Amino acid sequence: PLDQSALLSQVVPGLVDINTTLSYQGAVGAGTGILLNPDGEVLTNNHVIEGATEITAVSLANSRTYAVDVIGFDRASDIALVRLRGAGSLPTAVLGTSSTLAVGDPIAAIGNSNGSGAPPSFAPGTVTQIGASVRASDESGGGTRELYDLIRVAADIRPGDSGGPLVNGAGQVVGVNVAATLTYRMGGVTGGEGFAIPIDRAVGIANQIRSGVPSPAIHLGDTAFIGVAIADSSPMGRGPVGAVVRQVLPGTPAGQVGLFGGDVITAVDGIAITSAADLSNIMDQRRPGDTVVLSWIDRGGVPRSAPVLLAKGPVG
Repeated sequence: PLDQSALLSQVVPGLVDINTTLSYQGAVGAGTGILLNPDGEVLTNNHVIEGATEITAVSLANSRTYAVDVIGFDRASDIALVRLRGAGSLPTAVLGTSSTLAVGDPIAAIGNSNGSGAPPSFAPGTVTQIGASVRASDESGGGTRELYDLIRVAADIRPGDSGGPLVNGAGQVVGVNVAATLTYRMGGVTGGEGFAIPIDRAVGIANQIRSGVPSPAIHLGDTAFIGVAIADSSPMGRGPVGAVVRQVLPGTPAGQVGLFGGDVITAVDGIAITSAADLSNIMDQRRPGDTVVLSWIDRGGVPRSAPVLLAKGPVG
């Protein structure tokens, strides 16, 4: 069995508790992050910070609270790289490799599921599958997407553990925990099992973000925002195909051009939208201050179109 006390004492100083405020949803969230360097670069899940209007992090090494800036994220891979503002000389996590992991290897997931200020959670278990996939649905408006190339484990990974480390018996980080939350759900997952993103792939994405070169997968800096909560259109073929507007947030560009709940967004700049994920992906390639032409079908079935000046929005 893994030595819980030894592993926690080795791993925990290189972690942060991440706390988020989601003003538009009237909610708060929590997760975990892994320190990559002493100046406060932190690896976490995108869904930990997604929709946040304010992000702070508490270093488990010095108990100090830091404001958090988002460097960038890869929504499809559920990885984000953030920075603790004003941090320096922090201990970092010891990274291992996921390339040598095998079914049956002992592991432990460490995180924040006990809540900020409580002792870190420790969920021991074993690797049960390499290269697993799971369907994740984002209740906050990102639709449904497939997460792939995951490590599946028999360990009780819970909300709050998201973004925390999956470690081996030597205390090396071999994965980034992915956990279901109230707004981020994974279909078919039962208690006592969980998933993690292999650390080799996660660090590769972090390095791409750090390079400052955007790509179709990677968004850098502030998020463009029209101000709608969206869902996929009906799979039964009833009504137009696109991203269904569930809610229009007050004082946002969407409301200013006359979008209402029940409208269906069908295109951005002439690019067809067939799902909520399509709209999220296109918006990831835009910046606050850009103007796009939004096309939609209103609740009465009338096609409409208007230029929209994109605002700075919540993260992700």
